[in-house]
Amino acid sequence: MSNKSKNLSQENPDPTCYKCNSINYCAVGRASKILDNCPMKISPEVEKKAKEIYEKDEEIKKITKIASIVEAEGYIKWPRLKDTIEFAKRMGYKKLGIAFCVGLIKEAERVAEILEKYDFDVTGVCCKTGSVKKTDLGIPEEYTMKSKTGYTIGWITCNPAAQALLLNKANTDLNIICGLCVGHDITFTKLSDAPVTTLIAKDRSMPHNPAGVLFSHYGKEFFSKEFKEMRVKDKNK
Repeated sequence: MSNKSKNLSQENPDPTCYKCNSINYCAVGRASKILDNCPMKISPEVEKKAKEIYEKDEEIKKITKIASIVEAEGYIKWPRLKDTIEFAKRMGYKKLGIAFCVGLIKEAERVAEILEKYDFDVTGVCCKTGSVKKTDLGIPEEYTMKSKTGYTIGWITCNPAAQALLLNKANTDLNIICGLCVGHDITFTKLSDAPVTTLIAKDRSMPHNPAGVLFSHYGKEFFSKEFKEMRVKDKNK
């Protein structure tokens, strides 16, 4: 690691684990020799508190145990949906909720069909439930989308609050996000009584594979252009 990166770690007490070769350190039981701000070095009290949570909170303890077992059994072999199924089964969850984007209704339908094959009781709520107008929530009219023919297609807002409340009313054991917008997923998770997991992370430009942008040609070109525009703006300030 460069001296510049090391100096940054000395100045910043917050963790920057992404700058470390963690596979050679915490992943094998030892603190980083690269970063001075390794949390195992500078925040042992926090690490201790986290361990106590695993020991004392029975739900967290069970979730952690089952997640590790599912990870080990299905490593590389199972898709994420199978991981979710096995996790839910072993946690003893019976009723599963799906909070989905209207644009992924076919995917949500297929997910529900598969879950029902495993004897789960499945309920699902579309993001447009309630038919709340965007303008009624103070969203400027220019942010309601229009088709190429001028037909308004985005005047009804997504409604993650209602999705959460309806699934709360249904007394689900686990809720599964399928393609909620960035921000709407936060609202849903915040208001959900049941634990939440994400099956599909929405990314319209990358067929719902957000990681695809990181090392693909498209991703490099997109962010290269973005960063260039940022530099121009900074220069013109």
